[in-house]
Amino acid sequence: MAVKIRLSRVGRHKRPLYRIVVADSNAARNGKVIEILGTYDPFDSATKYNVENAMRWIKQGAVATDTVRTIFNKSQLYKKIGTSLANETTSV
Repeated sequence: MAVKIRLSRVGRHKRPLYRIVVADSNAARNGKVIEILGTYDPFDSATKYNVENAMRWIKQGAVATDTVRTIFNKSQLYKKIGTSLANETTSV
């Protein structure tokens, strides 16, 4: 089972709010999730997530999507755990 850290959209029409979730890569965007890590509001640039749980999932091999990786880079998460972005790039 390939696990990804990605965004799940919630909110209302033309005012999105996203949850940062851990989900199976085959699950639907707003489908079943394994764990909710936090939230991301693109209008307020407010991001709240559990750093310890995010670090745990990345160390276990979960792959973050490009958008989530950008969010994590803004908070220096990858520097905290010593993982380079080159190690996490996926082949297309």
